[in-house]
Amino acid sequence: MGSNYMTDPLVFLIDTLFSLYILAVALRFLLQWTQADFYNPISQFLVKITHPPLRIMRRFIPAIGRIDSSSLVLALVLQMVANFSILALKGLSISVVALLLLSFTDLIKMLLDIFVYAIFAAAILSWFAPGNYGSASSILYSLTEPLLNVCRRVLPDLGGIDLSPLAALVLLQLAKMMVLPPLHQLATILG
Repeated sequence: MGSNYMTDPLVFLIDTLFSLYILAVALRFLLQWTQADFYNPISQFLVKITHPPLRIMRRFIPAIGRIDSSSLVLALVLQMVANFSILALKGLSISVVALLLLSFTDLIKMLLDIFVYAIFAAAILSWFAPGNYGSASSILYSLTEPLLNVCRRVLPDLGGIDLSPLAALVLLQLAKMMVLPPLHQLATILG
């Protein structure tokens, strides 16, 4: 048994727990930004698990228009703590600026991934349960429609075939390919 015997499971545990909570904070931010149904059971779940730290942070960090800046700051701080903990367990050190940039890059990737998975889930759900308006489909609709509406305005009418999910997925993948690598490389240089 090497030195990684206990480190790897601990890194996995830290990464998993922090990622799940950061995902909840990011989803709360996105659902609030897209004005999803607040009384949806999924929205209520996200509000209940993220409310304690956000209640404190909102005293010091005001919202900017429809942007809940305290949610973004909380997600960034949690991502920084997770990255710092994981790097420390691996015996690596990193500057604060590089840690901030690396964490910011991880958050952008998570937000883009949320949209990608939401578009896939909404498309699959529309194939198997068209017209079903359950709590999950309502959340997916609220999350994906702003982006899909932009794509629908740009794409020509194709006689009833909606290619906006495909166009949105292509745009999201391009954003991941064009935005994330330079940020990650800059974090590596600064670290």
